[in-house]
Amino acid sequence: MDQLDRSLLQLLQEDGRMTVSELSKRLALSRPSISERLLRLQERGVITGFGARVSPAAVGRNIQLIIQMSELKVSPTEFEKRIMNDDEIMECHRVTGTVSYILKAAVTGMDALSELVERLMPFGNVNTSVILSSPVMNRSILPKE
Repeated sequence: MDQLDRSLLQLLQEDGRMTVSELSKRLALSRPSISERLLRLQERGVITGFGARVSPAAVGRNIQLIIQMSELKVSPTEFEKRIMNDDEIMECHRVTGTVSYILKAAVTGMDALSELVERLMPFGNVNTSVILSSPVMNRSILPKE
């Protein structure tokens, strides 16, 4: 991966809606060259998709939280199936250490938070932390040079 690919990735992570024409201007490359690089990055699995970032608060989910699950009472497969069907869970990470899973969730209020915890309790020990602020979010990720 060369410096142009790195610059392309940086620009796309800053604004995923940037057109090929705009990328072409910013990087001083032809549109076909940009398109070819984008295709190559997708084929190699470097770019895995494009999407919109939605503010949870703007859609009524005013409380975001981190949930640590430990001492599971069910198999990881069963737990993961359960998590897949809960639209309040935004992320689920199976991790090493004393905690088995770290989840990120967004709920509408304290009642919804309580209901989520109650739904999770049959699967293991639940430890929640409400997110007060997020000083680093969606940081661009680039390969090491």
